[in-house]
Amino acid sequence: MSKPVIALVGRPNVGKSTLFNRLTRSRDAIVADFPGLTRDRQYGTGRLGSYPYIVVDTGGLSGEDEGVDPLMAGQVKSALEEADSVVFLVDGRQGLVPADEQIANYLRLFDKPIQVVVNKAEGFDHDVATSDFFQLGLGKPLAISSAHGDNVADCIDKILGELPQAEASDETDLDDHPGIRVAVIGRPNVGKSTLINRMIGEERVVAFDLPGTTRDSIFVPFERDGQEYTLIDTAGVRRRKNIKEKVEKFSIVKAIEAMGDSHVVILVIDGSEGLTDQDLTLLGLAIESGRGLVLAVNKWDNLDADQRQKVKHELSFRLSFADYAKQHLISALHGTGVGDLFKTVNAVHLAAFKRVSTSDLNRVLEQAVLDHQPPLISGRRVKLRYAHLGGLNPPRVIVHGNQVDRLPQAYVKYLMNVFRKAFKWVGTPVTIEFKTTVNPFEGRKNKQLHRKKRGGDDEQFKAKKKKKQAKRR
Repeated sequence: MSKPVIALVGRPNVGKSTLFNRLTRSRDAIVADFPGLTRDRQYGTGRLGSYPYIVVDTGGLSGEDEGVDPLMAGQVKSALEEADSVVFLVDGRQGLVPADEQIANYLRLFDKPIQVVVNKAEGFDHDVATSDFFQLGLGKPLAISSAHGDNVADCIDKILGELPQAEASDETDLDDHPGIRVAVIGRPNVGKSTLINRMIGEERVVAFDLPGTTRDSIFVPFERDGQEYTLIDTAGVRRRKNIKEKVEKFSIVKAIEAMGDSHVVILVIDGSEGLTDQDLTLLGLAIESGRGLVLAVNKWDNLDADQRQKVKHELSFRLSFADYAKQHLISALHGTGVGDLFKTVNAVHLAAFKRVSTSDLNRVLEQAVLDHQPPLISGRRVKLRYAHLGGLNPPRVIVHGNQVDRLPQAYVKYLMNVFRKAFKWVGTPVTIEFKTTVNPFEGRKNKQLHRKKRGGDDEQFKAKKKKKQAKRR
């Protein structure tokens, strides 16, 4: 089964965003802002124990006047259609209001499991806080506090327990898909399906559809030049004769799942339209996933010299935060540059799983500090003592030292670039985590300070101690 999708719905200011951030365990949650399609919706991933899920936060519904339909039904409807379960969040302090009843009537139209969750119930008896909301006729309400985390885990556990679950470990299923797993993502009509069919449709490539997959994404194993690949396509792979340019329904949930199942992500951008906000949102999702990244600027053959120069400038200026990802200028329709994508995919996959020794990491860290000293914090120099590898795909470097939690972001970025260049971690994000080293002399310093308070320096303390011992004798 794919990851369960939970939609958060309710009036404004009932605590949906607070609950969203708690469920995704981040204040920097992934944001999808697609005008006219997913406006005011936020997407994030969470995990309860070993079970992952996707959370969708929607804009507030007032439920007043003519009902919810003319208000924000467009973006809420999209969220509800792709959700497996709905969390209807209400305000326990305000109690039941007419707008809640109108929203409840609207939610019934979608025939989805609905859990009424009474928020802001801290300090209240839960039976009292939920009593009014039985009138909605949507089952037993649950009381929580999204701000304090009270009962949130039990609430999600109940919701997930009523849904078909994915396996606790996705890797068991994914092991059945050989080689390098590549997710191809992009906006509708950018040529994504054309590129996929071009990648698997050459004469020397053996390709077949894998039936019986338990995910929404389609896994397509094939082989090229002795290397096995598995393409992950959310739109479905169509035979060459069936390819037609048309706008496909875009699902950001499927994109998140495809990236989570992949080793490398290819983001397809329509060069004739330039870089759009939707492209940037998808790029943010890809970076957040931690997977290796390749950018494919499609329909390059349709651009004249001036247009190409303009697009290159825009890519350089607006994608500076993802400068580690290699860009390919391609034509999926004619095959121009598509072959080079495989070379980059192979290199990115190799980099994402490349192991480096602790001694090499510390050698690079020492040289980085010599070349550029960390800044002074409160008059004291930050000391970076040693580093070791904490994980792969993406590479994760653990750096130990003192005051490391106060390092400015600019210096962290500097270290990322130093490690990436030294170990050729191309096309993959590099994560650096800092841990404060415990000072072994901290206790000794406290003892010395305590001695001084009791009667001067160490010599005086020893003299007093001898006098006391002599008196006892």
